Amino acid sequence: MAQREFQLEQETFSCPICLDLLKDPVTTGCGHSFCKSCINNHWDKGEERGSYSCPQCRETFTPRPVLMKSTMLAALVEELKKTGLQAAPADHCYAGPEDVACDVCTGRKLKALKSCLVCLASYCEKHLQPHLQSAPLKKHKLVEPSEKLQENICSRHDEVMKMFCRTDQQCICYLCSVDEHKDHDTVSAAAERTERQRELGLRRQTIQQRVQDTEKDVKLLQQEEEALNGSADKAVEDSEEIFTEMIRLLEKGSSDVKQQIRSQQETEVSRVRELQERLEQEITELKRKDQELKQLSDTEDHNQFLHNYPSLSPLSGSTHSSSIRIRPLRHFEDVTPAVSQVRGRLQDILSETETEILQIVSQVDVLLPQPEPETRADFLRYSQEITLDPNTVYRHLLLSEGNRKVTWTSEYQSYSDHPDRFTDYYQVLSRESLTGRCYWEVDVEMGGGGGVGVAVTYKNISRAGYSHECRFGYNDKSSSLYCDVNSYNFSYNSIETPVSGPVSSRVGVYLYHSAGVLSFYSVSDTMTLLHRVQTTFTQPLYAGVWVYYDGSTAEFCKLK
Repeated sequence: MAQREFQLEQETFSCPICLDLLKDPVTTGCGHSFCKSCINNHWDKGEERGSYSCPQCRETFTPRPVLMKSTMLAALVEELKKTGLQAAPADHCYAGPEDVACDVCTGRKLKALKSCLVCLASYCEKHLQPHLQSAPLKKHKLVEPSEKLQENICSRHDEVMKMFCRTDQQCICYLCSVDEHKDHDTVSAAAERTERQRELGLRRQTIQQRVQDTEKDVKLLQQEEEALNGSADKAVEDSEEIFTEMIRLLEKGSSDVKQQIRSQQETEVSRVRELQERLEQEITELKRKDQELKQLSDTEDHNQFLHNYPSLSPLSGSTHSSSIRIRPLRHFEDVTPAVSQVRGRLQDILSETETEILQIVSQVDVLLPQPEPETRADFLRYSQEITLDPNTVYRHLLLSEGNRKVTWTSEYQSYSDHPDRFTDYYQVLSRESLTGRCYWEVDVEMGGGGGVGVAVTYKNISRAGYSHECRFGYNDKSSSLYCDVNSYNFSYNSIETPVSGPVSSRVGVYLYHSAGVLSFYSVSDTMTLLHRVQTTFTQPLYAGVWVYYDGSTAEFCKLK
Protein backbone atom coordinates (compact mmCIF):
# COMPACT_ATOMS: atom_id res chain seq x y z
CA MET A 1 0.00 0.00 0.00
CA ALA A 2 2.84 2.38 0.90
CA GLN A 3 4.55 1.54 -2.41
CA ARG A 4 1.39 2.48 -4.33
CA GLU A 5 1.09 5.76 -2.42
CA PHE A 6 4.74 6.53 -3.14
CA GLN A 7 4.23 5.84 -6.84
CA LEU A 8 1.06 7.94 -6.88
CA GLU A 9 2.88 10.88 -5.29
CA GLN A 10 5.74 10.45 -7.75
CA GLU A 11 3.38 10.57 -10.74
CA THR A 12 1.41 13.48 -9.26
CA PHE A 13 4.46 15.73 -8.89
CA SER A 14 6.30 14.68 -12.08
CA CYS A 15 6.45 16.81 -15.23
CA PRO A 16 4.56 15.05 -18.09
CA ILE A 17 7.26 16.20 -20.54
CA CYS A 18 10.58 15.28 -18.85
CA LEU A 19 9.02 12.68 -16.45
CA ASP A 20 11.18 14.11 -13.67
CA LEU A 21 10.09 15.94 -10.52
CA LEU A 22 8.71 19.39 -11.30
CA LYS A 23 11.28 22.20 -11.42
CA ASP A 24 9.95 25.77 -11.19
CA PRO A 25 6.41 24.41 -11.69
CA VAL A 26 3.92 26.48 -13.71
CA THR A 27 0.26 25.73 -14.49
CA THR A 28 -1.47 26.36 -17.83
CA GLY A 29 -4.98 27.67 -18.25
CA CYS A 30 -6.32 24.13 -18.64
CA GLY A 31 -4.98 23.22 -15.18
CA HIS A 32 -2.00 21.02 -16.09
CA SER A 33 1.39 21.62 -14.53
CA PHE A 34 4.87 21.46 -16.12
CA CYS A 35 8.45 22.49 -15.50
CA LYS A 36 8.73 26.07 -16.67
CA SER A 37 11.67 25.30 -19.00
CA CYS A 38 9.92 22.20 -20.42
CA ILE A 39 6.69 23.96 -21.42
CA ASN A 40 8.59 26.97 -22.78
CA ASN A 41 10.78 24.72 -24.94
CA HIS A 42 7.67 22.89 -26.14
CA TRP A 43 5.96 26.14 -27.10
CA ASP A 44 9.11 27.55 -28.69
CA LYS A 45 8.97 24.71 -31.22
CA GLY A 46 5.39 25.71 -32.14
CA GLU A 47 6.29 29.38 -32.58
CA GLU A 48 5.91 29.26 -36.37
CA ARG A 49 2.34 27.94 -36.14
CA GLY A 50 1.26 30.88 -34.01
CA SER A 51 -0.79 28.69 -31.61
CA TYR A 52 0.23 26.90 -28.42
CA SER A 53 -1.26 23.69 -27.06
CA CYS A 54 -1.13 21.74 -23.81
CA PRO A 55 0.98 18.57 -24.25
CA GLN A 56 -1.54 16.62 -22.16
CA CYS A 57 -5.04 17.68 -23.19
CA ARG A 58 -4.12 19.46 -26.48
CA GLU A 59 -6.13 22.57 -25.59
CA THR A 60 -4.79 25.48 -27.65
CA PHE A 61 -4.05 29.03 -26.55
CA THR A 62 -3.73 32.16 -28.67
CA PRO A 63 -1.79 34.29 -27.99
CA ARG A 64 0.96 32.55 -26.03
CA PRO A 65 0.02 32.59 -22.33
CA VAL A 66 2.20 34.31 -19.78
CA LEU A 67 3.25 31.59 -17.33
CA MET A 68 3.36 32.29 -13.62
CA LYS A 69 5.14 30.14 -11.05
CA SER A 70 2.88 27.77 -9.09
CA THR A 71 4.03 28.64 -5.57
CA MET A 72 2.00 25.92 -3.85
CA LEU A 73 3.27 23.12 -6.14
CA ALA A 74 6.85 24.36 -5.76
CA ALA A 75 6.54 24.24 -1.98
CA LEU A 76 5.01 20.72 -2.04
CA VAL A 77 7.77 19.41 -4.31
CA GLU A 78 10.45 20.84 -2.03
CA GLU A 79 8.73 19.30 1.01
CA LEU A 80 8.48 15.89 -0.67
CA LYS A 81 12.16 16.03 -1.57
CA LYS A 82 12.97 16.46 2.11
CA THR A 83 10.96 13.29 2.94
CA GLY A 84 12.97 11.24 0.48
CA LEU A 85 10.98 11.41 -2.78
CA GLN A 86 13.40 11.63 -5.72
CA ALA A 87 13.10 11.52 -9.46
CA ALA A 88 12.78 8.05 -10.97
CA PRO A 89 16.14 6.60 -12.02
CA ALA A 90 16.88 6.81 -15.71
CA ASP A 91 16.27 3.06 -16.26
CA HIS A 92 12.84 3.32 -14.63
CA CYS A 93 11.60 6.14 -16.83
CA TYR A 94 8.20 5.59 -18.33
CA ALA A 95 8.01 4.32 -21.91
CA GLY A 96 7.40 6.98 -24.53
CA PRO A 97 5.89 6.58 -28.02
CA GLU A 98 9.25 5.51 -29.49
CA ASP A 99 10.23 3.18 -26.64
CA VAL A 100 9.59 -0.55 -26.13
CA ALA A 101 7.30 -0.87 -23.10
CA CYS A 102 7.44 -3.55 -20.42
CA ASP A 103 4.81 -6.21 -21.13
CA VAL A 104 4.30 -6.95 -17.39
CA CYS A 105 3.80 -3.43 -16.02
CA THR A 106 0.19 -2.41 -15.38
CA GLY A 107 -1.05 1.14 -15.66
CA ARG A 108 1.63 3.44 -16.94
CA LYS A 109 4.34 1.17 -18.35
CA LEU A 110 8.08 1.54 -17.82
CA LYS A 111 10.67 1.25 -20.60
CA ALA A 112 11.82 -2.29 -21.31
CA LEU A 113 15.43 -3.16 -20.52
CA LYS A 114 15.53 -6.52 -22.37
CA SER A 115 13.33 -8.74 -24.55
CA CYS A 116 13.20 -12.54 -24.19
CA LEU A 117 13.17 -14.59 -27.42
CA VAL A 118 11.73 -17.58 -25.55
CA CYS A 119 8.97 -15.83 -23.64
CA LEU A 120 8.46 -13.40 -26.54
CA ALA A 121 8.00 -10.60 -24.02
CA SER A 122 9.86 -7.44 -22.97
CA TYR A 123 10.71 -6.57 -19.38
CA CYS A 124 11.69 -3.51 -17.35
CA GLU A 125 14.48 -3.86 -14.82
CA LYS A 126 12.11 -4.90 -12.04
CA HIS A 127 10.24 -7.56 -14.03
CA LEU A 128 13.48 -8.78 -15.63
CA GLN A 129 14.80 -10.00 -12.27
CA PRO A 130 13.32 -13.54 -12.52
CA HIS A 131 15.27 -14.08 -15.76
CA LEU A 132 18.44 -13.04 -13.96
CA GLN A 133 17.83 -15.07 -10.80
CA SER A 134 15.84 -18.21 -11.72
CA ALA A 135 17.97 -21.08 -13.07
CA PRO A 136 15.43 -22.21 -15.74
CA LEU A 137 14.84 -18.64 -16.92
CA LYS A 138 18.56 -17.89 -17.09
CA LYS A 139 18.71 -20.22 -20.12
CA HIS A 140 16.37 -17.94 -22.08
CA LYS A 141 17.86 -15.78 -24.79
CA LEU A 142 17.76 -12.09 -23.82
CA VAL A 143 18.26 -9.40 -26.46
CA GLU A 144 17.94 -5.64 -26.72
CA PRO A 145 14.33 -4.43 -26.43
CA SER A 146 12.41 -5.21 -29.64
CA GLU A 147 8.89 -4.51 -30.84
CA LYS A 148 9.09 -7.30 -33.45
CA LEU A 149 8.86 -10.29 -31.10
CA GLN A 150 5.51 -11.35 -32.52
CA GLU A 151 7.15 -11.86 -35.88
CA ASN A 152 8.70 -14.98 -34.30
CA ILE A 153 5.24 -16.56 -33.90
CA CYS A 154 3.84 -18.75 -36.69
CA SER A 155 0.65 -17.11 -37.86
CA ARG A 156 -0.86 -20.52 -38.74
CA HIS A 157 -0.03 -22.61 -35.69
CA ASP A 158 0.62 -19.87 -33.13
CA GLU A 159 3.92 -21.54 -32.25
CA VAL A 160 7.43 -20.11 -31.93
CA MET A 161 9.26 -20.50 -35.25
CA LYS A 162 12.43 -22.41 -34.36
CA MET A 163 12.93 -24.06 -37.77
CA PHE A 164 14.09 -22.79 -41.15
CA CYS A 165 12.96 -24.08 -44.54
CA ARG A 166 15.85 -23.82 -47.00
CA THR A 167 13.55 -24.78 -49.87
CA ASP A 168 11.26 -21.80 -49.33
CA GLN A 169 13.86 -19.64 -47.56
CA GLN A 170 11.63 -18.81 -44.59
CA CYS A 171 11.34 -19.38 -40.86
CA ILE A 172 8.74 -21.99 -39.78
CA CYS A 173 7.54 -23.67 -36.61
CA TYR A 174 7.91 -27.39 -35.80
CA LEU A 175 4.32 -28.14 -36.93
CA CYS A 176 5.02 -26.51 -40.30
CA SER A 177 8.03 -28.81 -40.76
CA VAL A 178 5.80 -31.91 -40.52
CA ASP A 179 2.92 -30.38 -42.43
CA GLU A 180 3.19 -28.22 -45.59
CA HIS A 181 7.01 -28.26 -45.44
CA LYS A 182 7.15 -32.03 -44.87
CA ASP A 183 9.39 -32.94 -47.83
CA HIS A 184 11.41 -29.73 -47.80
CA ASP A 185 15.00 -29.22 -46.71
CA THR A 186 14.52 -27.99 -43.14
CA VAL A 187 16.99 -27.33 -40.36
CA SER A 188 16.86 -25.62 -37.00
CA ALA A 189 16.92 -21.83 -37.06
CA ALA A 190 20.06 -21.98 -34.93
CA ALA A 191 21.83 -24.23 -37.47
CA GLU A 192 20.81 -21.97 -40.35
CA ARG A 193 21.93 -18.97 -38.35
CA THR A 194 25.34 -20.62 -37.81
CA GLU A 195 25.72 -21.20 -41.56
CA ARG A 196 24.55 -17.73 -42.46
CA GLN A 197 26.78 -16.30 -39.73
CA ARG A 198 29.75 -18.03 -41.33
CA GLU A 199 28.82 -16.59 -44.74
CA LEU A 200 28.30 -13.22 -43.11
CA GLY A 201 31.77 -13.43 -41.57
CA LEU A 202 33.30 -14.17 -44.96
CA ARG A 203 31.41 -11.27 -46.52
CA ARG A 204 32.54 -8.99 -43.72
CA GLN A 205 36.13 -10.08 -44.27
CA THR A 206 35.76 -9.26 -47.97
CA ILE A 207 34.23 -5.90 -47.17
CA GLN A 208 36.86 -5.10 -44.57
CA GLN A 209 39.62 -6.04 -47.01
CA ARG A 210 38.04 -3.80 -49.64
CA VAL A 211 37.77 -1.03 -47.07
CA GLN A 212 41.48 -1.39 -46.30
CA ASP A 213 42.39 -1.45 -50.00
CA THR A 214 40.15 1.53 -50.71
CA GLU A 215 41.56 3.45 -47.75
CA LYS A 216 45.05 2.85 -49.18
CA ASP A 217 43.82 4.17 -52.53
CA VAL A 218 42.26 7.19 -50.82
CA LYS A 219 45.51 7.89 -48.98
CA LEU A 220 47.43 7.54 -52.23
CA LEU A 221 45.04 9.95 -53.94
CA GLN A 222 45.34 12.39 -51.05
CA GLN A 223 49.13 12.28 -51.39
CA GLU A 224 48.79 12.72 -55.15
CA GLU A 225 46.42 15.65 -54.62
CA GLU A 226 48.94 17.30 -52.30
CA ALA A 227 51.70 16.68 -54.83
CA LEU A 228 49.53 18.06 -57.65
CA ASN A 229 48.63 21.16 -55.67
CA GLY A 230 52.25 21.73 -54.68
CA SER A 231 53.48 21.23 -58.23
CA ALA A 232 50.76 23.48 -59.67
CA ASP A 233 51.46 26.21 -57.09
CA LYS A 234 55.18 26.03 -57.87
CA ALA A 235 54.52 26.17 -61.62
CA VAL A 236 52.21 29.17 -61.19
CA GLU A 237 54.75 30.91 -58.95
CA ASP A 238 57.64 30.25 -61.35
CA SER A 239 55.65 31.24 -64.44
CA GLU A 240 54.45 34.43 -62.77
CA GLU A 241 58.05 35.24 -61.86
CA ILE A 242 59.16 34.63 -65.45
CA PHE A 243 56.29 36.64 -66.93
CA THR A 244 57.03 39.43 -64.42
CA GLU A 245 60.63 39.44 -65.63
CA MET A 246 59.39 39.53 -69.22
CA ILE A 247 57.15 42.47 -68.36
CA ARG A 248 60.12 44.17 -66.70
CA LEU A 249 62.19 43.62 -69.84
CA LEU A 250 59.38 45.04 -71.97
CA GLU A 251 59.09 48.03 -69.67
CA LYS A 252 62.87 48.50 -69.85
CA GLY A 253 62.73 48.25 -73.64
CA SER A 254 59.94 50.80 -73.68
CA SER A 255 61.95 53.08 -71.40
CA ASP A 256 65.10 52.69 -73.54
CA VAL A 257 63.21 53.50 -76.75
CA LYS A 258 61.57 56.47 -75.07
CA GLN A 259 64.93 57.71 -73.76
CA GLN A 260 66.56 57.25 -77.17
CA ILE A 261 63.74 59.11 -78.91
CA ARG A 262 63.95 61.98 -76.42
CA SER A 263 67.76 62.11 -76.71
CA GLN A 264 67.62 62.19 -80.51
CA GLN A 265 64.80 64.71 -80.31
CA GLU A 266 66.93 66.96 -78.09
CA THR A 267 69.96 66.69 -80.43
CA GLU A 268 68.00 67.42 -83.58
CA VAL A 269 66.01 70.24 -81.98
CA SER A 270 69.29 71.78 -80.77
CA ARG A 271 70.73 71.62 -84.29
CA VAL A 272 67.58 73.11 -85.77
CA ARG A 273 67.55 75.95 -83.24
CA GLU A 274 71.27 76.65 -83.77
CA LEU A 275 70.74 76.90 -87.51
CA GLN A 276 67.62 78.94 -86.95
CA GLU A 277 69.57 81.44 -84.83
CA ARG A 278 72.27 81.80 -87.54
CA LEU A 279 69.64 82.32 -90.17
CA GLU A 280 67.90 84.94 -88.05
CA GLN A 281 71.24 86.75 -87.58
CA GLU A 282 71.78 86.61 -91.32
CA ILE A 283 68.34 88.06 -91.89
CA THR A 284 69.11 90.92 -89.50
CA GLU A 285 72.42 91.62 -91.27
CA LEU A 286 70.80 91.45 -94.69
CA LYS A 287 68.08 93.86 -93.60
CA ARG A 288 70.74 96.26 -92.28
CA LYS A 289 72.64 96.15 -95.60
CA ASP A 290 69.42 96.57 -97.50
CA GLN A 291 68.74 99.71 -95.46
CA GLU A 292 72.23 101.09 -96.33
CA LEU A 293 71.66 100.40 -100.00
CA LYS A 294 68.27 102.06 -99.79
CA GLN A 295 69.79 105.17 -98.20
CA LEU A 296 72.49 105.31 -100.90
CA SER A 297 69.92 104.73 -103.59
CA ASP A 298 67.84 107.62 -102.22
CA THR A 299 70.81 110.09 -102.33
CA GLU A 300 70.03 112.90 -104.84
CA ASP A 301 73.57 114.21 -105.05
CA HIS A 302 75.24 112.35 -107.90
CA ASN A 303 78.74 113.11 -106.72
CA GLN A 304 77.95 111.95 -103.22
CA PHE A 305 76.38 108.74 -104.57
CA LEU A 306 79.44 107.94 -106.69
CA HIS A 307 81.80 108.83 -103.84
CA ASN A 308 80.08 106.43 -101.39
CA TYR A 309 79.34 103.58 -103.75
CA PRO A 310 82.86 102.04 -103.76
CA SER A 311 82.83 101.86 -99.96
CA LEU A 312 79.98 99.37 -99.93
CA SER A 313 81.06 96.01 -98.49
CA PRO A 314 80.57 93.05 -100.74
CA LEU A 315 77.58 90.76 -100.05
CA SER A 316 78.79 87.66 -98.20
CA GLY A 317 77.63 84.20 -99.18
CA SER A 318 74.65 82.57 -97.49
CA THR A 319 75.40 80.43 -94.40
CA HIS A 320 72.79 77.86 -95.29
CA SER A 321 72.30 75.47 -98.14
CA SER A 322 69.28 75.58 -100.33
CA SER A 323 69.04 71.82 -99.78
CA ILE A 324 67.50 72.53 -96.36
CA ARG A 325 64.46 73.77 -98.13
CA ILE A 326 64.13 70.96 -100.64
CA ARG A 327 65.29 67.84 -98.67
CA PRO A 328 62.35 65.72 -97.28
CA LEU A 329 62.25 66.08 -93.51
CA ARG A 330 62.93 62.88 -91.52
CA HIS A 331 61.06 62.82 -88.22
CA PHE A 332 60.12 59.85 -85.97
CA GLU A 333 57.23 58.42 -88.05
CA ASP A 334 59.19 55.23 -88.76
CA VAL A 335 59.53 54.38 -85.06
CA THR A 336 55.90 53.33 -84.59
CA PRO A 337 55.90 50.79 -87.45
CA ALA A 338 59.17 49.40 -86.13
CA VAL A 339 57.73 48.98 -82.62
CA SER A 340 54.55 47.49 -84.12
CA GLN A 341 56.67 44.99 -85.99
CA VAL A 342 58.30 43.99 -82.71
CA ARG A 343 54.86 43.63 -81.16
CA GLY A 344 53.75 41.40 -84.02
CA ARG A 345 56.77 39.16 -83.63
CA LEU A 346 56.19 39.03 -79.87
CA GLN A 347 52.52 38.09 -80.41
CA ASP A 348 53.57 35.30 -82.76
CA ILE A 349 56.10 34.03 -80.22
CA LEU A 350 53.56 34.22 -77.36
CA SER A 351 50.87 32.48 -79.43
CA GLU A 352 53.27 29.71 -80.43
CA THR A 353 54.67 29.24 -76.93
CA GLU A 354 51.22 29.45 -75.35
CA THR A 355 50.08 26.55 -77.52
CA GLU A 356 53.17 24.59 -76.52
CA ILE A 357 52.65 25.40 -72.83
CA LEU A 358 48.95 24.48 -72.96
CA GLN A 359 49.84 21.22 -74.64
CA ILE A 360 52.30 20.43 -71.84
CA VAL A 361 49.70 21.39 -69.21
CA SER A 362 47.02 19.25 -70.85
CA GLN A 363 49.33 16.23 -70.75
CA VAL A 364 49.37 16.30 -66.92
CA ASP A 365 47.26 13.23 -66.09
CA VAL A 366 48.19 11.33 -62.94
CA LEU A 367 45.47 8.69 -63.26
CA LEU A 368 45.52 5.88 -65.75
CA PRO A 369 42.87 6.25 -68.49
CA GLN A 370 39.51 5.12 -67.21
CA PRO A 371 37.30 2.80 -69.28
CA GLU A 372 34.83 4.58 -71.51
CA PRO A 373 31.19 4.58 -70.35
CA GLU A 374 29.01 1.81 -71.72
CA THR A 375 25.44 2.77 -70.84
CA ARG A 376 23.67 6.10 -71.07
CA ALA A 377 23.55 6.18 -67.27
CA ASP A 378 27.36 5.91 -67.30
CA PHE A 379 27.61 8.80 -69.76
CA LEU A 380 25.23 10.95 -67.71
CA ARG A 381 27.70 10.82 -64.81
CA TYR A 382 29.81 13.23 -66.87
CA SER A 383 26.94 15.41 -68.11
CA GLN A 384 27.95 19.00 -68.82
CA GLU A 385 25.45 21.86 -68.91
CA ILE A 386 26.15 24.03 -71.95
CA THR A 387 24.90 27.48 -72.87
CA LEU A 388 25.66 29.44 -76.02
CA ASP A 389 27.69 32.65 -76.13
CA PRO A 390 25.71 35.57 -77.67
CA ASN A 391 29.00 37.30 -78.52
CA THR A 392 29.84 34.54 -81.03
CA VAL A 393 26.47 33.94 -82.71
CA TYR A 394 26.01 34.75 -86.42
CA ARG A 395 23.47 37.51 -87.04
CA HIS A 396 20.97 35.21 -88.81
CA LEU A 397 20.74 32.84 -85.83
CA LEU A 398 18.23 33.36 -83.02
CA LEU A 399 19.03 32.26 -79.45
CA SER A 400 16.30 31.14 -77.02
CA GLU A 401 15.59 28.82 -74.06
CA GLY A 402 18.15 30.56 -71.87
CA ASN A 403 20.73 30.58 -74.70
CA ARG A 404 20.56 26.79 -75.05
CA LYS A 405 18.62 26.74 -78.34
CA VAL A 406 19.60 28.25 -81.69
CA THR A 407 17.28 28.67 -84.70
CA TRP A 408 18.03 29.66 -88.30
CA THR A 409 16.19 32.86 -89.24
CA SER A 410 16.06 35.00 -92.36
CA GLU A 411 15.66 38.11 -90.22
CA TYR A 412 18.82 40.03 -89.41
CA GLN A 413 19.43 40.06 -85.63
CA SER A 414 20.71 43.30 -84.14
CA TYR A 415 23.58 41.80 -82.14
CA SER A 416 26.26 44.30 -81.12
CA ASP A 417 29.62 44.23 -82.83
CA HIS A 418 32.09 41.90 -81.18
CA PRO A 419 35.47 40.48 -82.29
CA ASP A 420 34.35 36.96 -81.30
CA ARG A 421 31.30 36.95 -83.61
CA PHE A 422 31.19 34.72 -86.71
CA THR A 423 30.67 37.09 -89.61
CA ASP A 424 29.87 34.74 -92.49
CA TYR A 425 29.03 31.26 -91.18
CA TYR A 426 25.83 30.23 -89.38
CA GLN A 427 27.75 29.18 -86.29
CA VAL A 428 27.85 29.79 -82.54
CA LEU A 429 30.13 28.66 -79.68
CA SER A 430 29.45 27.70 -76.07
CA ARG A 431 30.30 29.90 -73.11
CA GLU A 432 31.83 26.96 -71.24
CA SER A 433 35.29 25.60 -71.95
CA LEU A 434 35.55 21.81 -71.90
CA THR A 435 38.32 19.78 -70.28
CA GLY A 436 38.43 16.53 -68.34
CA ARG A 437 35.55 14.15 -69.09
CA CYS A 438 32.37 15.75 -70.44
CA TYR A 439 29.15 14.53 -72.03
CA TRP A 440 26.34 16.55 -73.59
CA GLU A 441 23.42 15.97 -75.90
CA VAL A 442 21.98 18.13 -78.68
CA ASP A 443 18.42 17.89 -80.02
CA VAL A 444 18.57 18.60 -83.75
CA GLU A 445 15.66 19.48 -86.03
CA MET A 446 16.43 19.53 -89.73
CA GLY A 447 14.48 21.73 -92.10
CA GLY A 448 14.63 22.64 -95.77
CA GLY A 449 16.34 19.37 -96.67
CA GLY A 450 19.39 20.23 -94.65
CA GLY A 451 20.51 19.98 -91.08
CA VAL A 452 22.82 20.82 -88.26
CA GLY A 453 26.53 20.51 -87.52
CA VAL A 454 27.49 19.45 -83.98
CA ALA A 455 31.08 20.52 -83.36
CA VAL A 456 33.95 21.00 -80.94
CA THR A 457 36.66 23.59 -81.52
CA TYR A 458 39.52 25.51 -80.01
CA LYS A 459 38.67 29.06 -79.01
CA ASN A 460 41.20 30.59 -81.41
CA ILE A 461 39.30 29.48 -84.52
CA SER A 462 39.00 32.39 -86.98
CA ARG A 463 35.71 34.30 -86.90
CA ALA A 464 35.78 36.87 -89.72
CA GLY A 465 35.36 35.94 -93.36
CA TYR A 466 34.12 33.06 -95.48
CA SER A 467 37.30 31.00 -95.56
CA HIS A 468 37.68 27.43 -94.31
CA GLU A 469 39.65 28.81 -91.35
CA CYS A 470 36.27 29.85 -89.89
CA ARG A 471 34.17 26.81 -90.78
CA PHE A 472 33.68 23.97 -88.29
CA GLY A 473 35.45 20.83 -89.44
CA TYR A 474 37.40 22.44 -92.28
CA ASN A 475 40.56 23.38 -90.39
CA ASP A 476 42.87 21.84 -87.80
CA LYS A 477 41.17 23.65 -84.93
CA SER A 478 37.73 21.99 -85.08
CA SER A 479 35.81 18.76 -85.73
CA SER A 480 32.17 18.46 -86.67
CA LEU A 481 29.47 15.83 -87.22
CA TYR A 482 27.05 17.09 -89.88
CA CYS A 483 23.53 15.73 -89.50
CA ASP A 484 21.29 15.58 -92.57
CA VAL A 485 17.83 14.11 -92.91
CA ASN A 486 19.05 10.63 -93.82
CA SER A 487 22.78 10.54 -93.06
CA TYR A 488 25.77 11.74 -91.04
CA ASN A 489 29.09 13.10 -92.21
CA PHE A 490 32.18 13.73 -90.05
CA SER A 491 34.61 16.47 -91.01
CA TYR A 492 38.05 17.47 -89.77
CA ASN A 493 40.66 19.65 -91.50
CA SER A 494 38.57 19.63 -94.72
CA ILE A 495 38.55 15.80 -94.84
CA GLU A 496 34.98 14.48 -94.94
CA THR A 497 34.15 10.96 -93.76
CA PRO A 498 30.70 9.40 -94.35
CA VAL A 499 29.29 7.95 -91.12
CA SER A 500 26.79 5.10 -90.93
CA GLY A 501 24.31 4.67 -88.12
CA PRO A 502 20.66 5.16 -87.16
CA VAL A 503 19.53 8.73 -87.74
CA SER A 504 18.11 10.22 -84.55
CA SER A 505 16.87 13.62 -83.49
CA ARG A 506 19.37 13.61 -80.62
CA VAL A 507 23.16 13.48 -80.83
CA GLY A 508 25.35 12.68 -77.82
CA VAL A 509 28.93 13.94 -77.60
CA TYR A 510 31.51 12.40 -75.24
CA LEU A 511 34.86 14.12 -74.62
CA TYR A 512 37.77 12.70 -72.63
CA HIS A 513 40.16 15.60 -73.05
CA SER A 514 43.33 14.27 -71.42
CA ALA A 515 42.97 10.90 -73.18
CA GLY A 516 42.32 12.60 -76.53
CA VAL A 517 38.97 10.85 -77.06
CA LEU A 518 36.04 12.44 -78.90
CA SER A 519 32.95 10.31 -79.68
CA PHE A 520 29.59 11.04 -81.29
CA TYR A 521 26.50 8.94 -80.56
CA SER A 522 23.02 8.53 -81.98
CA VAL A 523 20.74 8.66 -78.92
CA SER A 524 17.26 7.10 -78.84
CA ASP A 525 16.13 4.20 -76.67
CA THR A 526 19.72 3.00 -76.97
CA MET A 527 23.05 4.70 -77.72
CA THR A 528 24.82 3.88 -80.98
CA LEU A 529 28.41 4.98 -81.59
CA LEU A 530 28.59 6.96 -84.83
CA HIS A 531 32.21 8.10 -84.92
CA ARG A 532 35.17 8.06 -82.56
CA VAL A 533 38.34 10.18 -82.73
CA GLN A 534 41.61 9.39 -80.96
CA THR A 535 43.96 12.37 -80.98
CA THR A 536 45.81 14.83 -78.72
CA PHE A 537 44.09 18.01 -77.58
CA THR A 538 46.44 20.92 -76.88
CA GLN A 539 43.90 23.48 -75.63
CA PRO A 540 40.53 23.55 -73.88
CA LEU A 541 37.67 22.85 -76.30
CA TYR A 542 34.35 24.62 -76.84
CA ALA A 543 31.09 23.11 -78.05
CA GLY A 544 29.59 24.59 -81.19
CA VAL A 545 26.75 24.15 -83.68
CA TRP A 546 26.23 25.12 -87.30
CA VAL A 547 22.57 25.59 -88.28
CA TYR A 548 22.60 25.97 -92.02
CA TYR A 549 19.05 25.64 -93.44
CA ASP A 550 15.75 27.43 -92.96
CA GLY A 551 13.68 25.71 -90.25
CA SER A 552 16.66 23.96 -88.65
CA THR A 553 17.28 24.20 -84.90
CA ALA A 554 19.73 22.83 -82.36
CA GLU A 555 19.13 22.72 -78.60
CA PHE A 556 21.58 21.67 -75.89
CA CYS A 557 19.63 19.40 -73.54
CA LYS A 558 19.30 19.70 -69.78
CA LEU A 559 20.53 16.34 -68.51
CA LYS A 560 20.65 16.86 -64.72
